[in-house]
Amino acid sequence: MPSASVSSNSSAASSPNIDARIIKRYAAGLDSEAFELNIHLQTSPGVTVLLGPSGSGKTLTLNCLAGFTKPDEGRILVQDQLYFDAATKVHIAPRLRRCGYIFQDHALFPHMTVRQNLLFAATSAISMSRGKVQRHRRLQELLDDFELTDLAGRFPHELSGGQKQRGAIARALAGDPRLLLFDEPTRGLDYRLRLAFYEILRKAKAQFAAPIVLVTHDLDECFDLADAVYLIERGRFLQAGSPEQVFARPATSDIARSLGIFNLLPAEIASLDPGRNLSRVRVLDHEVEGPYFKGHLIGDRGWLCVRHHELRVVAAPERLTRNHLRLRVVAVTKSARGVRITFPEDLTAELSEAEYVEWRGSRELCVFVPKTAVSFLAK
Repeated sequence: MPSASVSSNSSAASSPNIDARIIKRYAAGLDSEAFELNIHLQTSPGVTVLLGPSGSGKTLTLNCLAGFTKPDEGRILVQDQLYFDAATKVHIAPRLRRCGYIFQDHALFPHMTVRQNLLFAATSAISMSRGKVQRHRRLQELLDDFELTDLAGRFPHELSGGQKQRGAIARALAGDPRLLLFDEPTRGLDYRLRLAFYEILRKAKAQFAAPIVLVTHDLDECFDLADAVYLIERGRFLQAGSPEQVFARPATSDIARSLGIFNLLPAEIASLDPGRNLSRVRVLDHEVEGPYFKGHLIGDRGWLCVRHHELRVVAAPERLTRNHLRLRVVAVTKSARGVRITFPEDLTAELSEAEYVEWRGSRELCVFVPKTAVSFLAK
């Protein structure tokens, strides 16, 4: 069976909590293109983030895990329990999967109070090993842990957005789920509520031994929450690993462009020295040193790749040395983090307002590219 798979070190140490090979096809319609989801997802305990643009297959993946969508091919195993197997025609119903699914709108039952929502989840769970007293004790623990005790008698329309969010997560945990799924849970929330959600999720993670899969298209959210990240586009995983691995060294120039945090400059490898862990590339009529680019040859052409925030604007030395680029300023714009300076070839540096004061009004600046920040991507 064909499958789109990428390796992830997050699941290499032990057997994965989720091992899902999923193929789901949709034929072209009058107003829609054909689409195929073809992935292999393997997760360990902790938070696995699916990061990608709208329409890439993130929510479809969650729906297949939860049982709301039946794949055409594949196999889904969650904590050694088989949820789906196309070959043997196994498809466990959603209500039997013990899956806590938190939607974008939180989806608390509007006709029930907070306590009733939690109680419904607890009594509907397939695992009824807890007695009535134990269930009520567990519900009270969740109400206390998520600061809902004083809100237990309120209906959803009487709650704020953050309170609804806490209630939705507590309800998901009340059912003793085997996994938690979050579909862009912070969409529409202001900055303060987003931070509050991050803290709530960390609390849930500490209480919850099973895997958590979260969908987002927000890079900052991914950095804040992810133990492992899968980049997804057009129904395929492009790269997977820890956030540090994925964002420090994107596997291809297409991935780097899609993330929007990298400079990509046409470059050619001028020298390679594995003994000194050193490479030199020609870029913008300058030479830039970087680490040894294993697997490449002198003369290879591709892209010098470096993150925006790793470039430094510095005073120009009397004689330009390697990794110093004297460049014309094309544009200066304000950003949430300060000032964004654009140079030829769309090279971008990000500075704080305080750092920019010294260079305000300059038509030409010297940019330093740290050796450790440099990577090379083949065309």
